[in-house]
Amino acid sequence: MFAAYAARIDRDQPLNGLELGERPEPEARPGWTTVNVKAASLNHHDLWTLRGVGISEKALPMILGCDAAGTDENGNEVVIHSVIGQTGHGVGPDEPRSILTERYQGTFAERVSVPTWNVLPKPKELSFEEAACLPTAWLTAYRMLFTNAGVRPGQSVLVQGAGGGVATAAIVLGAAAGLRIFATSRDEAKRKRAVELGAEAAFEPGARLPHRVDAVIETVGAATWSHSVKSLKPGGILVISGATSGDRPAAAELTRIFFLELKVVGSTMGTKEELADLLNLCATTGVRPLIDSVLPLDRAREGFEKMSSGDLFGKVVLTV
Repeated sequence: MFAAYAARIDRDQPLNGLELGERPEPEARPGWTTVNVKAASLNHHDLWTLRGVGISEKALPMILGCDAAGTDENGNEVVIHSVIGQTGHGVGPDEPRSILTERYQGTFAERVSVPTWNVLPKPKELSFEEAACLPTAWLTAYRMLFTNAGVRPGQSVLVQGAGGGVATAAIVLGAAAGLRIFATSRDEAKRKRAVELGAEAAFEPGARLPHRVDAVIETVGAATWSHSVKSLKPGGILVISGATSGDRPAAAELTRIFFLELKVVGSTMGTKEELADLLNLCATTGVRPLIDSVLPLDRAREGFEKMSSGDLFGKVVLTV
């Protein structure tokens, strides 16, 4: 079957390790389901895999891709929850938690095999392309906002780095939930787009906000960390799920954190139950993931280049 996969690890030039070509079909195993992929979306995790983060050379070649929607062996339309080992279903009871492409082949292929427990029904209201955007970036944003930040309608949230998949999802979901959303971006067009999506206002990175916020959604890391901490109200919460600009900020702002009793919470992906809630939210409210572009699988390299350069707003989707 045709697939996009990591053939080599290159920490400096990750796309040098990306190959497109034939890979073996998934093997049948008890408790697992093979899904015929209709659409799959790119995540920064795919670039990190090509850099060797969370994977070693001995695991290569590894088909990339965490997210997918398609049809199961009975023709049912489904969405894949990509966290493997969250429970013992389909794997050993002591299986360490991982996501697709770390221990198991991913979704950028004609077919992918996952534990049957990891397969959820796709709401008929969502297209395959829309559904394929939800299990990583949108699920991460959903958990950051509503589980880990615990924000309520009417409260204010700063979303750093408008344009990225998680940040875009946080803006849309937050606005739909009645939150006052502020966003930042270096790009004027992305700031304008953030406002169109529901942000109350958008600013250049580091700019002074109209007032301090209840929570910050942080995925940028070192470049925005100090601004994130300084933007919080006393007792506010900073939820971080990524560090695309690096994980070692010049100033940790420890004094401000303890003096103002701020909370810093790490967040990674989400549960199957949260994904089911997110799918239901989108189906019933009309909220839809923002898609930057849709490309056939054989043009996956174009999608990776777009994501690597940051020249996107929303998700890049690959169709099979």
